[in-house]
Amino acid sequence: MDTDDLRITSPAIGLIARILFTLIFFLSGITHFTAMKSYIDLMPAAIPFRAFWVTISAVVELLGAAMILFNYRPRLGGWLIVIFLVPVTIVVHGTAMIMLPDPIMRTVNVSMFLKGLAMIACALFITQFGVTADAKPS
Repeated sequence: MDTDDLRITSPAIGLIARILFTLIFFLSGITHFTAMKSYIDLMPAAIPFRAFWVTISAVVELLGAAMILFNYRPRLGGWLIVIFLVPVTIVVHGTAMIMLPDPIMRTVNVSMFLKGLAMIACALFITQFGVTADAKPS
């Protein structure tokens, strides 16, 4: 079934979408290095080698975001973002929304969990359709 409902007809809108989608991953990836202790503290203490996982996650999200933004193998970049987001969404925000003692912070983490799910959905779309001006499955 061939439809045009997923075709990007404006390269400018495609570029703006790529910039807006990847901005959070660039900022987060950089701050994974500049504020590593904060990211380590977000992770449950039971997870071993937290500094290692923070570093790996930063590299994965920066690489995935760059691939999407610069339209270089964007489908692979989308998978890298999915690989980054699934454990972060579940382990960090999923755990926090259940375990934190402060009800306000639990509520904040429910929002972060739902935002993570929405970003996973966007990244999954990219894995299927890419980000080219004529984005349809090949």
